[in-house]
Amino acid sequence: MNRRSSIKLMGALGLAVLIPVRMFGTAISVGCETCATAWKNLSRFNATRYQFRYLEPTPGLPKVFIYGDSISIGYTEYVRESLEGKADVMRLHTNGNSSAEFIKRMEVFRTALFQPFLIDGFNFSWDVIHFNVGLHDLKYLYNGKLNKEQGTQVSSLQEYEKNLNNIIKYLKDTYPKAKLVFATTTPVPDGEEGRVQGDAIRYNEVAMKVMKQHSDIIINDLYTFSIPVLEQFPEGPGNVHYKAEGSRLQGIQVAKVLGNVLDIEPKDCPSVELVSAKFKAYESKNKNE
Repeated sequence: MNRRSSIKLMGALGLAVLIPVRMFGTAISVGCETCATAWKNLSRFNATRYQFRYLEPTPGLPKVFIYGDSISIGYTEYVRESLEGKADVMRLHTNGNSSAEFIKRMEVFRTALFQPFLIDGFNFSWDVIHFNVGLHDLKYLYNGKLNKEQGTQVSSLQEYEKNLNNIIKYLKDTYPKAKLVFATTTPVPDGEEGRVQGDAIRYNEVAMKVMKQHSDIIINDLYTFSIPVLEQFPEGPGNVHYKAEGSRLQGIQVAKVLGNVLDIEPKDCPSVELVSAKFKAYESKNKNE
């Protein structure tokens, strides 16, 4: 091949990277280096933590978005493994925190990565948004630390209800094509230093009151599912978090619900050991770069 032909071929290949691919009625740009850079700049975690790595959208696959706190961070990778090759599963670039933070954090994500805010950024539509807020609403803080004896609760039940109504309006206005799945808040065990056992039930009751006004919102009852999981796989006494196997079981449940929404059959989820090996390899590599 002569030099002129080589230059033409290289030019064609370069243009091919920028040609939009049709996907679920919208177009995306394949090989979005701009998006990868923007994603990395969103959070210090994004370059080093496996759950927060950049994932290139796959043409032809439905797009799923997960919004949630550290519980969702724990199960995200198991959802991805269960839906690998069947759906692209992305998550918020950080911890979702309380209901008061939801819209602000979603807007940071959207304006950082999507067109028209980011030139050559993402321009697809979410097929499903799976979201939860609650554990950071019902916690008590004193001088920024968990303390249910001296602290103040982050969101009252009334504030939580108001915030949920605002969240749903925001999601429906901003992502009208997306199917919405609300996950109930997971249990609070006895002895939790900044949360009261039983409050998850009270906050979930308020959430269900709000969700009943929206028959199109699907409920993933992670609270009920997680009661035996927390009993068997707690990260520690009085801890709302789960050991890896507990997160894996939650991820399988979330993938099952998402699969029902998308009419796809999840795969068998790999073991904790196999997924943990991927975590370690990725984080070791990026820690040293």
